[in-house]
Amino acid sequence: MSLKDRVASFLFGTKPEKEAEEPLVQQEQVDEAPEDMSFAADDPALLRLPADHPIFQFYNLRRKEAGYLPAPRLCLDEDGVLPEELVSREKQRLQAGLKSACLARAKALKGSDVKRRKDKANETAPEGDNAPKGLDAMPWFFLSADKIYAWVLVFPPTEQGRELSRDMLLRALEDCGISYGVDTRLVDRMAHDESRYFNLYLIAQGKPAFDGKNGNIVDYVPRVIERVLQVDEYDQVDYTALNLIHNVKEGQEICRLIHPTEGEPGRTVLDQEIPAKSGKVVSLPKGRNTEISEDGDALVATMAGHVEFTGRSFQVRPVLDIPGNVDFSTGNIKFLGDVNIKGDVLTGFTVRAMGNIWVGGVIEAGSTVEAGGDLTVVKGILGDGTTTVRAHRCIFSKYIENSTIYVRENLQTDCIINGNIFCDGEVLVRSGRGSIMGGRVWAAKKVSATSVGSKSECRTSIALGGLPCTNFERELIQQELKDLEIEMEKLECQLDSPVKTSLLSKVRMKLNAAELKLKQLEDDLLDLREELHSDNEGRLECGVAYAGTEISFGDEMVRLREENHQCIAKLVSGEILVM
Repeated sequence: MSLKDRVASFLFGTKPEKEAEEPLVQQEQVDEAPEDMSFAADDPALLRLPADHPIFQFYNLRRKEAGYLPAPRLCLDEDGVLPEELVSREKQRLQAGLKSACLARAKALKGSDVKRRKDKANETAPEGDNAPKGLDAMPWFFLSADKIYAWVLVFPPTEQGRELSRDMLLRALEDCGISYGVDTRLVDRMAHDESRYFNLYLIAQGKPAFDGKNGNIVDYVPRVIERVLQVDEYDQVDYTALNLIHNVKEGQEICRLIHPTEGEPGRTVLDQEIPAKSGKVVSLPKGRNTEISEDGDALVATMAGHVEFTGRSFQVRPVLDIPGNVDFSTGNIKFLGDVNIKGDVLTGFTVRAMGNIWVGGVIEAGSTVEAGGDLTVVKGILGDGTTTVRAHRCIFSKYIENSTIYVRENLQTDCIINGNIFCDGEVLVRSGRGSIMGGRVWAAKKVSATSVGSKSECRTSIALGGLPCTNFERELIQQELKDLEIEMEKLECQLDSPVKTSLLSKVRMKLNAAELKLKQLEDDLLDLREELHSDNEGRLECGVAYAGTEISFGDEMVRLREENHQCIAKLVSGEILVM
């Protein structure tokens, strides 16, 4: 049986014709893989083939005819420059494609051998130059899925077929349409290289496409302000170093635009263009009191003030600087931007601002302060029971005493004494003394303190969950209604006059407006009652909770009868659990 018949029998399972004049080839010489195969287990670019792969049949056939042949080496990346994910992905495709190529080569070999035997049996075999010479060398090309890389593996000729030549390889490249990025030095070398057969070479490289980079904005002012107080090694907080206000001058740049780049098209080894995407254009976040520079690359402030990012755009708020105290020299302050007060807010005066308020001194008794943003009080809030402080974001204060505090987000301070606190976020009293003594603290999410209450068992109430600020507004409106009703009763007792009629008319209008506000708040609370009951996740954490402290969740309330250390209180299954 000829070796070609054994190859055909192995690949196709056909029964070969016997020829007595041809020597038999032992099966072990055909089927076994070469012993010097250099498959490194740690090289991910090498393709490891099973010993019964069809390529070894052709390898043994060529080795028998030539006497010596270097072991096959199928390495996708000899130089280690290709992406690992590409090599891993293409190895599976290479194994499947190589098997198909071997089957096609074996089919051609079998067809050539059958034709030769038939011609010989019919005594019509051509003689001389027209006699069959076997199969010529055949370059087989493997292209990556994206057509950017092309490898070549050359099957050797059989019998008297032509060896690989430069012209043969160039013609095969042209037939496959591979014309871009061809390694001409490799083509010249493979024509006479000893290891040109059964080895995989990267013969052509295309040009990958590079998408353009998207446009970007470089900010010179942070968009998100971290409202976290830093506690030093002495457990103290420097309230003057919060850096919540970022002032700019007129014409100062707030941010700068980085333009997108154009994409760079690529090219396949088949000389086909690979389109590339250009980067996306972004626009400058222009807001109030800002404008785009003449070259269109920067956002600048049109006035001096405080820069703030609103979520979609930068805006500049005007800043009002008070070099001293808020007193009779300044009067009450109402401002649409930010207010910086170097001194104190004295008794009886009011400060209202749409932006942030920074007070370098104290807020004294009987004053009113309301901030649309954050409120920072460096030295503390010293009230007398009539002091009201409101902030629609966060409040940072050295201490709070005898004051009513309304804060939409978080409150952070060193000490609270007899305060009336309404907070929709967290109340943090961990720095400094970290104590809450007397009064009522109502927080929607959490109250965290070093100590709550006192050894003298002064009444200290901690309420958790719900909507504290909404209830505070309801209490204010209810108080306003009482005051208006008292005023109306006094007016009705007066003698009839045009002044009385005018005043009664104004009071009735205010009374109607207050009643409408109260009704709206009551409706909102009624709609949220079920949600508040199910989402009540308030929590108290303190180092020590003294006896006399009251803890409540909605209608549930518990009064501590003894001192509790490392106390945690929360609502579990409708009951208050104190640990």
